[in-house]
Amino acid sequence: MRILVTGAAGFIGSALAARLLDRGDTVVGLDDLNDYYDVNLKKARLAGLLDRPGFSFEQLDVADREGMAGLFTRIGADRVVHLAAQAGVRYSIENPHAYVDSNLVGFTNILEGCRHNDVGHLVYASSSSVYGANSEMPFSVHHNVDHPLSLYAATKKANELMAHTYASLYDLPTTGLRFFTVYGPWGRPDMALFKFTRNILKGEPIDVYNYGHHRRDFTYVDDIVEGVIRTLDHTATVNPDWDSAAPDPGTSRAPWRVYNIGSHRPIELLRYIELIEQATGRKAELNLLPMQPGDVPDTYADVEDLQADVGYAPQTPVEEGVARFVDWYRWYYDC
Repeated sequence: MRILVTGAAGFIGSALAARLLDRGDTVVGLDDLNDYYDVNLKKARLAGLLDRPGFSFEQLDVADREGMAGLFTRIGADRVVHLAAQAGVRYSIENPHAYVDSNLVGFTNILEGCRHNDVGHLVYASSSSVYGANSEMPFSVHHNVDHPLSLYAATKKANELMAHTYASLYDLPTTGLRFFTVYGPWGRPDMALFKFTRNILKGEPIDVYNYGHHRRDFTYVDDIVEGVIRTLDHTATVNPDWDSAAPDPGTSRAPWRVYNIGSHRPIELLRYIELIEQATGRKAELNLLPMQPGDVPDTYADVEDLQADVGYAPQTPVEEGVARFVDWYRWYYDC
């Protein structure tokens, strides 16, 4: 297939593009290479793709309406995996307009491109943050998610609603994947594992919010990529049993689905730090801080639907995944 992957210089996007190329797909990678974090890291990820047969790259902002329309017309994609977005819960409090531009305007351009160019299936990144104030564990796609606690979460919930509209109006199959704390080699510098590893190796303190009592469903990047590919190959279909009198939030009478994609094994942040200490061979200096605005204390993914529909089964224990990241970090930064 010919697949458009947006956010192709990103953490998940670059790993996904490589796996799609491995199996023989043609990949058009799109990224605007913005400076939200180190552009050199993005370029290094991209460098591993540029010389591979079947890969081409477009530097473009998804919020560029005319540019995106032209791209869709030109490339003739069979399917689209949309991962480009403005990420980060805390940054959404500082710079809300970046989230509106990328996550709302940009997503509209993706939907319009798919609609007008006969794309067979759109798979897009949602987030565990959509569960917001919901405290029922584990989080299920059949739970209500109408109370987001950050603008980032609100934009991801909006993406799911927008996708449903296009699935309903234009019979465009769409699948949203609610990612749960993805980590691993080539990860983002704004994520906890990257920041903690960097500071521990430098002998500097690390900021630990909620006094380290967060629980997170840390999910290794290879397991995420495997789930994305399985979902991409499993085109969203209607739920013939969907009942408007008792509406199921996770399915629809339109070809629209949302899934959780996580490890289903949450651990406490303090334990996560212990694993980093073991992998680095150094002790962390903890700066314990209260909960931050927009954050949630726990995440825990119910992945039953994804397991049932596509056979998703995460394989990487967090102990192994953290060690792989630390090995990569020491190699990449030569430290």
